[in-house]
Amino acid sequence: MATVEAVCTSDKKGIVKKEQERVTLKADWGIEGDAHAGDWHRQVSLLASESIQLVREVLPTLKKGAFAENIITQGIDLETLSIGKRVRMGSSAVLEITQIGKECHNSGCAIKKATGDCIMPREGLFAKVIVGGSVGPGDEIVRL
Repeated sequence: MATVEAVCTSDKKGIVKKEQERVTLKADWGIEGDAHAGDWHRQVSLLASESIQLVREVLPTLKKGAFAENIITQGIDLETLSIGKRVRMGSSAVLEITQIGKECHNSGCAIKKATGDCIMPREGLFAKVIVGGSVGPGDEIVRL
């Protein structure tokens, strides 16, 4: 079963996000209180826990939210989700994939500078919220 491992937010763009107990996703907006919310195509970012674990082998103190990711997933191969695909998280929230990857801020984030690589440009997914809802760790992720 695919699940949400963590949900993270920040009040400014370009900084590490902080882990939250739960977040509220608002349709056509994103996560309430997150700097990336708004009327655009990158309302929510997703990154796989399995990929983050590989980076932790080099940077063991890496915290959740370090890639500025909103939702850390577990047990779902994000690389198999293409633009236009949808997933449900929790009992009601529906996200639609809108972009795959993005370049790091300032010619390379702190992780890229420390390790020589960053997974976000290759493996990070971005989505818009189609149906709102509450999402938190342990919630199931279902492909639609």
